[in-house]
Amino acid sequence: MSDLLALAYPWIKALHIISVISWMAALFYLPRLFVHHIEKAGLSGSTHDIFTLMEFKLATVIMRPAMIATWVFGLALVFTPGIVDWTAVWPYTKAACVIAMSGFNDWLMARMREFGEGKNKLTGRQYRLLNEVPTVLMILIVVSVVVKF
Repeated sequence: MSDLLALAYPWIKALHIISVISWMAALFYLPRLFVHHIEKAGLSGSTHDIFTLMEFKLATVIMRPAMIATWVFGLALVFTPGIVDWTAVWPYTKAACVIAMSGFNDWLMARMREFGEGKNKLTGRQYRLLNEVPTVLMILIVVSVVVKF
């Protein structure tokens, strides 16, 4: 199995990067949709329904599959011999940040369901601030993987 992973390494790495880009795009965009939803559409009416549909499609058609693909290809890279130096700090930093990013993903999914039910409790300003969470995590992940401290 490890021979197969080593042979497929460039493809797995490429698919992992593509998945991460797709996931990050959704993580950046969904909170912005929430900002405009609460500030421009409110929690009822036809514009609310359009925002709810857009949020649902983004979360279920792009964000969730991209997160799953990121995890699958990332774990394949972890199990490829010689890729991860387990004596370094960076794999653990990256893992903690990816777990936190997955938690943020799940938190966004819960907020999306609340919007659909007309039960949002946060303001546009709060969503703007929370939109920085994936940015900070992304910076930590990229620095961890590239610098390999």
